[in-house]
Amino acid sequence: MRKKITIIGAGNVGATAAHWAVVRGLGDVVLLDVMEGIPQGKALDLWQSGPVDGFSGRVFGTNDYKDTAGSDVVIITAGLARKPGMSRDDLLAKNVAIVKSCAEEAARQSPGCVMIVVTNPIDAMVYTAFKVSGLPGNRVIGMAGVLDSARYRTFLAEAIGVAPKDVNALVMGIHGDNMLPLVRLANVAGVPVTELLSAEKIKEIVKRTQQGGMEIVNHLKTGSAFYTPGLSAIEMAEAILTDSKRVLPCAAYLEGEFGIAGCFLGVPVVLGNGGVERILEFTLTADEKAALELSVVAVKKQMAATGL
Repeated sequence: MRKKITIIGAGNVGATAAHWAVVRGLGDVVLLDVMEGIPQGKALDLWQSGPVDGFSGRVFGTNDYKDTAGSDVVIITAGLARKPGMSRDDLLAKNVAIVKSCAEEAARQSPGCVMIVVTNPIDAMVYTAFKVSGLPGNRVIGMAGVLDSARYRTFLAEAIGVAPKDVNALVMGIHGDNMLPLVRLANVAGVPVTELLSAEKIKEIVKRTQQGGMEIVNHLKTGSAFYTPGLSAIEMAEAILTDSKRVLPCAAYLEGEFGIAGCFLGVPVVLGNGGVERILEFTLTADEKAALELSVVAVKKQMAATGL
């Protein structure tokens, strides 16, 4: 029996995630949106590409949460996207109501699912989904670190002149300006990037990573990134559905790890069919701890603003 993946929100991120899910053969995909005709049309178009690409999964569009029942993974992408001049925090008030409704309805239909939240501001939205869904903390996860780390790795690879897949780099903390791209752990096939790039260049790349989302928003004018966010969510979903124990940076619920408790924050986790199976905790330097604390302060401010 094929696995079932529900993607809530048939905009650019949701439709892209649906595309990657079927191309990777993860199972049947339900694409849900409140706009009548949009998920149905996009799902039908995507499903008809099966004979060309060779995938076998069914893609189904709907406006009814009943069609999502029994999903193994639910990915929430619904919400407003940023425009130039907007911060992720500017979206908070409007997107809380959207994510609250999505998480409640999805969990009611699929109480055994693992929920991945993509909607911005991610750290606050995953907290919202956790509070209203009734799901345990290990089965509600925010997509942020995979995306931010991909940007970090891309910029490092370009500067060094190597294949991006050979760059290992981790971004922790909030999905925002206070994110923490770790420099001392970044390497190319084991060679530290500090041996390959100047301190000035690394600082420039760290800053570009922190502002990576806005760089794309400023180019697009009327929307935000969707190719890599969609694929990043599916990277997480695949690890869960295949129980592959991938180590990926995700917004996970912390209960004392890294000295932090009671909030979701980007950290390296082991993903399996139960969701977050383990948080990989390691010793941070004093500077890294201080930087991570800035993320905690920002996330807790967002949490308070949700009113939950």
